[in-house]
Amino acid sequence: MDELIRLALTYARGMWHRRWIGLAVAWIVAVVGVTVALRVPERYEASARVYVDTQSLLRPLLEGLSIQPNLDQQVALMSRTLISRPNVEKVVRMADLDLGINSPSAREDLIDSVMKGLQLSGNVSTNLYVISYRDSRPEQARKVVQSLLTIFVESSLGDKRQDTRTAVRFVDEQIKHYESSLQIAEDRLKQFRLKYLGVAGRGNQDYFSRLAKVGDDVETARLELRAAEQSRDSYKRELAGESAVLLPEGPSAPLAVPDVDLRIATLKSELDTLLRKYTEQHPDVVNTRRVIAELEEQRTQDLQALRKAAAASGRNAEWSTDRNPVFQQLKVSLAEAEANVASLRAKLASYEGQYAQLKGSARLVPQVEAEFAQLNRDYEIQKKTYETLLGRRESASIGEGVQDVGGTQFRIVDPPRVSPQPVPPTRIALLALALAASLAAGLAASLVASEIMPTFHDARSLTDLTKRPLLGMVTMLPSAALGRLRRRQTAMFAGGLSALFAAFAGVFAIALLIGRVA
Repeated sequence: MDELIRLALTYARGMWHRRWIGLAVAWIVAVVGVTVALRVPERYEASARVYVDTQSLLRPLLEGLSIQPNLDQQVALMSRTLISRPNVEKVVRMADLDLGINSPSAREDLIDSVMKGLQLSGNVSTNLYVISYRDSRPEQARKVVQSLLTIFVESSLGDKRQDTRTAVRFVDEQIKHYESSLQIAEDRLKQFRLKYLGVAGRGNQDYFSRLAKVGDDVETARLELRAAEQSRDSYKRELAGESAVLLPEGPSAPLAVPDVDLRIATLKSELDTLLRKYTEQHPDVVNTRRVIAELEEQRTQDLQALRKAAAASGRNAEWSTDRNPVFQQLKVSLAEAEANVASLRAKLASYEGQYAQLKGSARLVPQVEAEFAQLNRDYEIQKKTYETLLGRRESASIGEGVQDVGGTQFRIVDPPRVSPQPVPPTRIALLALALAASLAAGLAASLVASEIMPTFHDARSLTDLTKRPLLGMVTMLPSAALGRLRRRQTAMFAGGLSALFAAFAGVFAIALLIGRVA
């Protein structure tokens, strides 16, 4: 700590020894700073707060169809839209900024300067923006902002309905385009289905799913047929062990085979039902007719057998013997089992035909289904976009009605006003900066001069610099004349420094007076 204090005192003695250089530099910097501060004109800011609808009609219509800008991009877009070059050219004419300007280059420079001076800031979420402009003439700044607002209001009133029509017309054009594309996609899909009828996928099933399903159906039908055949064979074995008739001793009913007649009647009823749903060539219809024919032939054989049995016993051939109820029941069950077997065989044949057809088209179907999926996907995309645009056209019509009622895209919230005080940096601030700069420059100049032309004020400084031992010191006894000279120099330095502060005080007073008068 002592070393730091000693070093600071050493620097202070050196700067005091070169104080006149510092004072001269301080005066020079002060004169330059005051000149610059007085020449820089004070600028006044005119501002107005407005409401701007950044959510234009195109944005809700195109939502989801295009990339939306972020908040910073919206502010920049609003700035470029409102403070455009055509609008600024109108502002220059309306505010009479181009009076006295004859050359085109000077006019272009003026327009560029105004465009740079106009500022737009605000909050995108509330749609409130502040338009500001700075000029050395307060009234001129207010006229610039007022002219810009006038242009915006006139443009908003004139272009609002046109913007709505443009947006609706744009959506109508898109609807026509997608309607045509949708019709083309529908025609392609229809032609493809007609060309590959029965080959393309059904519903959400592809080729391999249908092939697996039909294969499972074939296996299931085979198992059902095997079970039905086993049941039929069981009935046949039981029927072979039963007697068809029981010959009674007394007279009986006329000759008849009621079990076969019942089965024939049942099958004929089923045949009528099948003919209502299928054609004569359907496998179930053909099999049912075949079973009916077999039963009628069996009925004829049974009647002949009954007549022979009646004749052998000496009974009337027109009268039948007593029937065996177990035999008759087995005959009915056997007939039903045979009908079930015939139906399952037809079903199995149909499934096997489908499976063979699918296996035969194994190379073609995947390609066809891939093309069908692509066409169907294109069709769904076109249809979804078309329906979306139809809904947004309706939204646009509703939006146009709301806009007619009272919607607006631009509204003045606070009219243009000029701040009574100049905006920073003010002239007072510049003068204070000049004073601080002059003092800092003087101190820096004294320090640099003391380092360039060093002097030694104690023995330790000399020893530290020369790295040699100090043999002795000679003390100087100041005379009265030297004392008076030093006091006079100190007074002159204090006077010069005081004059610097006094000069700045006078300049500050003049600047404040000018500001109040203005």
